[in-house]
Amino acid sequence: MTQLGQYPDPQHTIVHLSDTHFLSDGAPLYGSVATEKNLQRALAQLERSGLRPEALVFTGDLADLGEPDAYRRLRELVEPAADRLGAKVIWVMGNHDERLQYSKSLFDTEGSDAPQDRAYDLDGLRVISLDTTVPGYHHGAITDAQLDWLAEELATPAPHGTFVALHHPPIPLPLMWAMELLELHGQERLATVIRGSDVRGILGGHLHFSTHSLFAGIPVSVAAATCYTMDLMDAGQLIAGVDAAQAFNVVSVYEDRVVHTIVPISDAVPVTSFPESHRARIEGMTPDERREMFSKKESAFNRGVDSQ
Repeated sequence: MTQLGQYPDPQHTIVHLSDTHFLSDGAPLYGSVATEKNLQRALAQLERSGLRPEALVFTGDLADLGEPDAYRRLRELVEPAADRLGAKVIWVMGNHDERLQYSKSLFDTEGSDAPQDRAYDLDGLRVISLDTTVPGYHHGAITDAQLDWLAEELATPAPHGTFVALHHPPIPLPLMWAMELLELHGQERLATVIRGSDVRGILGGHLHFSTHSLFAGIPVSVAAATCYTMDLMDAGQLIAGVDAAQAFNVVSVYEDRVVHTIVPISDAVPVTSFPESHRARIEGMTPDERREMFSKKESAFNRGVDSQ
């Protein structure tokens, strides 16, 4: 593909999804939220986009009640799409997940109640799935043993750096006071381990809305849920979930920076477009010709005269 701007293609592309909250038998969440249909639409958008991500990272709350059938249905939907995309699937534990069922159903093991921490290599980019769940509770925490494991993993830098994917994001919550009750506890202990390491980004979920911050000098990106999201502007509610504004994130990793792009899950009606059929013509132009045709306000293209 011809480079039109000042930046090359990213070294790595991963897709960050969160909070699918599947139920057994495909039942709608809260009786009305079509969790499976929402995820189907997200995966369909990815497949028609032309993107070929190296991984689909799901940052927790995969099953709403930790039911084995919910995990089975999730795999049956996600894994074929990931195969078609050529992407690895990286699962992360969430507070609605149950470790035994999660590990048994998603990893084809006998199952374990131990923390579900794993490290993945994506052609030099490391992704660490870190389990921040506390059995029987909805807030998050990380044990000393987990932090020791994480420190050992990070002791050897990855060629292209590391992303830590966890459910409970270590960030302030200025627009959702009530969620502070369910935040990640002991965040300073995690900061001690990752500060100064090769961690380039932290991917989180849990909040059901998109937001960004810094933690120990490292960018944090939270993906909105695919199931339902939060109305952050309703002063009459401490927490207000709405069946709207679902989205996922595309994470584009460059040598010296990372770009997180929020992609709404939508069947929106187009109001204007510039079709792919123009690509060959653009690539055949010189840089000066492109500038005069597409940037100049009085060009035939911008006056709507050139429709070829």
